[in-house]
Amino acid sequence: MPLLLAVLLVIATVPAEAKRPPAEPARPPAAEAPHYGDRPEAAEFVDAMVERHGFERPALERVFRDARRNATVLRLIAPAPSGFKRSWKAYRARFLDPLRVREGVAFWRTHEAALERARATWQVPPEIVVAIIGVETIYGRVTGDFRVLDALSTLAFDYPRRADYFRSELEQFLLHAREDGADVTSVRGSFAGAIGLPQFMPGSIRRYATDFDGDGKIDLRASPVDAIGSVARFLAEHGWRGGEPTHYPARFAPGTDPAPLIEAGIEPRFTAAELAERGVGSPAEIPADALLALIDLPNADADPDYHLGARNFYVITRYNRSSFYAMAVIELAEVLASAR
Repeated sequence: MPLLLAVLLVIATVPAEAKRPPAEPARPPAAEAPHYGDRPEAAEFVDAMVERHGFERPALERVFRDARRNATVLRLIAPAPSGFKRSWKAYRARFLDPLRVREGVAFWRTHEAALERARATWQVPPEIVVAIIGVETIYGRVTGDFRVLDALSTLAFDYPRRADYFRSELEQFLLHAREDGADVTSVRGSFAGAIGLPQFMPGSIRRYATDFDGDGKIDLRASPVDAIGSVARFLAEHGWRGGEPTHYPARFAPGTDPAPLIEAGIEPRFTAAELAERGVGSPAEIPADALLALIDLPNADADPDYHLGARNFYVITRYNRSSFYAMAVIELAEVLASAR
């Protein structure tokens, strides 16, 4: 018998089980994250929801037996470690990238009619609305994959430094889900509980979201037009002033110490004349009655960037309470407007 044929016959007679690699030892199942059904804080919260809003106790108790503590949420929301040096230039680079610019221009072209309607209704420029949606979710590409119920329960009951805020948002989420007929266990969002293309927190959804596409329902997760109208309405109701700038360049007289003005905060409260008395001016022409704040954008070990923030700059920080965020939105908006 030829050698090759003999080898093939031997292989053919080997049982199939012997040809398979040995099975890996079974791994023990991962421990399930603890739920909130037995937590006294959650029980108190249920009591309040039943009393204030007429929720059915058994149904709400089932919800919290399903709500799971999420350790990743706590890790992501934790403050930066001691010694961390914030850098505006590094932050800026994350959001003024080719993808956001390309997709932003496409989003603007696709939804130009809705953006112009929002401008006419609320006086908010299209580029600002587009930039916010771009910074938040890259126009709906990244809206978060955390169960909002888990995220908000974790932060409400296991994050003491902001527990009051997140308990309020958990309350708003349950109310929103009831009004919307949504399954509270199925809604997905960010690790902080923000939802949809514009990443509205539940309280903002109930206060500012709008059915801008006119289909009879508000859907920030699937309707870009609803997202456009809702962002514009949010800014308008926080005091956006149509036709006014967001900021001016800052200039310092020699020897000026900016620290007292920085400590005064980002809410505009100084006129240009009052800033000039403190050694701060601008090469731009500023209306005499305009109120301004000195905005500093640290750059780690390099010199900070400074600007004079006007009312509209402050309004953007009501969306996300960060000067870095507001300036990223403004600069992305400028790039998008130029790229069109």
